[in-house]
Amino acid sequence: MNSLIQTAPMTDEDALRADIYALLASLCRSHPSTELLGFLSQMEVDPTASNSMTKAWEFLRLAAERANTDQLEDEYCTLFIGITQGELTPFASWYLTGSLMEAPLIELRSDLELLGFSRKDEVKEPEDHIALQLEVMSQLIQQGASRERQAVFYQRHIDPWAKQLFADMTQAPSAVFYSAVGMLGEAFLHIESLYLQKRLDSVQSVHLRG
Repeated sequence: MNSLIQTAPMTDEDALRADIYALLASLCRSHPSTELLGFLSQMEVDPTASNSMTKAWEFLRLAAERANTDQLEDEYCTLFIGITQGELTPFASWYLTGSLMEAPLIELRSDLELLGFSRKDEVKEPEDHIALQLEVMSQLIQQGASRERQAVFYQRHIDPWAKQLFADMTQAPSAVFYSAVGMLGEAFLHIESLYLQKRLDSVQSVHLRG
């Protein structure tokens, strides 16, 4: 996605959030490359931590360590493409209405236009594909969008359905590596939901006091 939002410095926390969104977007867009598998398999994870994100990172590290790109290409195709349809349909319209190209896509396109985002010519999927929405969140963070703006986009377009997609990913019949991706996505979006809601509550509290 391309946008018109001006760039601003990020905190370390924001940089980490943007990186996780970008990683999940990449993994949902296509199967990981050999280089990305190597990076994931060599991650350092704190073995003493017991929170859901740490467990998800360790599961993903082990999955990457045991995977190979040929198997992952087949796994990705079975999960997301299939002969007529994959085991998962990673579009907001499908999860929210049961059909493709419905109202959630129209609403998303309107908001993307307001934010100054445009779909790249080489991208063929509709904008409500999970990878595109996660990429938008990563770019909003990188480009210095206010946390209020991040929260509004997240709550309107990602929160209503994406955690369920990742939960389904952990349980999909053909998911092996992608079960770990689902675990990470579900854990991360749970944290993001709480984090961004707190930011909105804080802004609204200031407005009320004002």
